[in-house]
Amino acid sequence: MSDPSTAFLSEQEILIRDSARRVAQDVVAPTAAERDRSAAWPRAELKTVGELGFMGMLTPEAHGGSGASFVEYCLAIEAFAAADAGFATLLHVHNSVGFMLSRVGTEAQQRQYLARLASGEHIGAFLLSEPHAGSDTAAFRTFARRDGDHYVINGSKQFISNGSEASVGLVLAVTDKAAGKNGASLLIVDAKQPGYQVARVEHKLGQRSAHVAQIQLDDCRVPVHDLIGEEGSGYRRIMASLSEGRVAIAAVAIGAARAALDAAIAYAKQREAYGAPIIKLQGVSFDLADMATKVEVAERFMLHAARLCQAGIPCAKEASMAKLFASEIAEAVCSDALQIHGGYGYLNDFPVERYWRDVRVTKIYEGTSHIQKLIIARAL
Repeated sequence: MSDPSTAFLSEQEILIRDSARRVAQDVVAPTAAERDRSAAWPRAELKTVGELGFMGMLTPEAHGGSGASFVEYCLAIEAFAAADAGFATLLHVHNSVGFMLSRVGTEAQQRQYLARLASGEHIGAFLLSEPHAGSDTAAFRTFARRDGDHYVINGSKQFISNGSEASVGLVLAVTDKAAGKNGASLLIVDAKQPGYQVARVEHKLGQRSAHVAQIQLDDCRVPVHDLIGEEGSGYRRIMASLSEGRVAIAAVAIGAARAALDAAIAYAKQREAYGAPIIKLQGVSFDLADMATKVEVAERFMLHAARLCQAGIPCAKEASMAKLFASEIAEAVCSDALQIHGGYGYLNDFPVERYWRDVRVTKIYEGTSHIQKLIIARAL
């Protein structure tokens, strides 16, 4: 049977999606359960994925990247999330660093960082949230003062994906306390210097191999030439990239939900009750129908929002809708998949309990569900 979803995709998009699915299932999926148990960083898997071009998907080919479109990127992220949502998250954060530098970095910054990020030699992290400020990205206290030809950064950053493993960090810091949002700047930080300290690596409910850290910046020195853009433009640049980030998280949620749906269908076909596979029970079959509908609709709208981003059309409302809907249905679908497995779904012998734990955070990061509703409501 032909896949009707391909009617909405170009040949190149199908090629990228199918390639990502193969790599995800061959390289990432086999070790996902063990990495979840041990909270191990997927070093070997990232090396292989980097060699195949997925660490620099949004980086131009001239700088060693794949030069993929944003829609192709979202399809790949969804494919990796179906194997391991945590892996997809850390891959997305890393790619986003290269994407930001590709868009607004100087030519010298691009030459210095992009090729190594695209190959996976360097791991990238965004240092945005702070212990007292999560979704409120305007409430920073991390401060960068000018000292000759350097900035000296002091402050704490919290919930930093890849922060404990990073070589390159993009830090949002206040450079002018009197200027409000227009006083925040974006700087490139060498994460291997003494002023960059990993205060702790958090223990999490899910996505356990996607390390999240608290980072302490103590007299962290950054050369002036590693300022991105002009002073005071950092907040604006971060806000300009939020739509892409939210659509990509929608793709993560959909990937995990699709994996849970596939697992539930497979289990319902082979598990018997009352003399027949449980998929023949109306209650189970109706649950599966609801789950499939939610996943398909979420994916279609995610792709719509991705195409708006790709075309450069302002789409804050659509990006928030995609993220909100995908994350909400994903938790429900993963929970229903666990329910269909019965008692076995509660055991880590089956992957559905991991899908459920992994997908829960998609309602929190890149702006909580309440934040997405606020953005949508303001646009109405």
